[in-house]
Formats: sequence, C-alpha cells, structure tokens
Amino acid sequence: MTTQQDIEDRLRAHFAPDFLDVENESHQHSVPANSETHFRVVLVSAAFAHASRVVRHQQVYKVLAKELQGPVHALALHTYAPDEWEQRRELAPDSPACLGGSASEVR
Repeated sequence: MTTQQDIEDRLRAHFAPDFLDVENESHQHSVPANSETHFRVVLVSAAFAHASRVVRHQQVYKVLAKELQGPVHALALHTYAPDEWEQRRELAPDSPACLGGSASEVR
C-alpha cells in the first residue's frame, strides 16, 4: 500500500468525509523521484462543525501520527465543515510553490 493510500484510508475511516482529496506534491520539492513525503489534504467532514482550525488540524495529526513520524515530511491541511465547503464553492487554496533549499541554507 502506498503512503497516499494509507492516508486516504485512515482519514476516510475516522472522519467519514463528504469530500476528500489527498494529493502527493512531493514531485514539486527537492526529493528523489517517486517520493511520498509532501501531501496536500482537502478534507470536508461534519466532524469539523464548530471546531477551530487548530482543533481540526490536531485531530488530523492524531489520526496520521504514524505517517507523520515516518515517511511524511510535510502536510498541507485544508479542513472544512460541509457548510464552509459549500460557501467556498468547493474550492481549496493551492499550495505555495516550493522555494527549495534547506534549513542549513537559512541565514
């Protein structure tokens, strides 16, 4: 099973989402070909109604703790309650472009 499929399966099982999109964005970063290290997740679930963005992200981090300790280096989360998703016209923001480099290059 791929890391992407594992993420999708765990999120589906825990949140019963109205909408779920997990995109492997690793190819946009300085990683070897076919890596599964950088992901963008759009998750719409009734479980997020009345929860702050911080609480939503904490819930997702808890579900994906295994992946975040291992292969996943970066996770862009876009979490919405169904009414918020409808108000956004079912659009989530794009991920920013990778600037490259590493922490050792920061001045």
